[in-house]
Amino acid sequence: QVQLVESGGGVVQAGGSLRLSCVGSGRTFKWYTMGWFRQAPGKERESVAAISWSGGTTTYADSVKGRFTISRDSPKNTVYLQMNSLKPEDTAVYYCAAASGPTSAGRDDYGYWGQGTQVTVSS
Repeated sequence: QVQLVESGGGVVQAGGSLRLSCVGSGRTFKWYTMGWFRQAPGKERESVAAISWSGGTTTYADSVKGRFTISRDSPKNTVYLQMNSLKPEDTAVYYCAAASGPTSAGRDDYGYWGQGTQVTVSS
């Protein structure tokens, strides 16, 4: 069983930066693939980034490549999403999620989800 708690959301102007954190509980947390997803009003939840258990593999949605960076600190049971050059279209609720399989962008591959943190980018 894994419990996830996100933090770090807020309101920022376009071009600004935010760093989201996701703290996981459980001794096996370090073995999970971790992903960040987001959901804007009226839209489906979409994958933003994912990182393998070792941190050696990362994947990104095309819309955030070059602007967002996913990382993890296993001793701290924490996954981060550094978001730079934010745009109004990045506005959404951001969720972290854990998967027992390999790095994936598929929602159905993730069995554990946090409660989400709101990111609002003003123009």
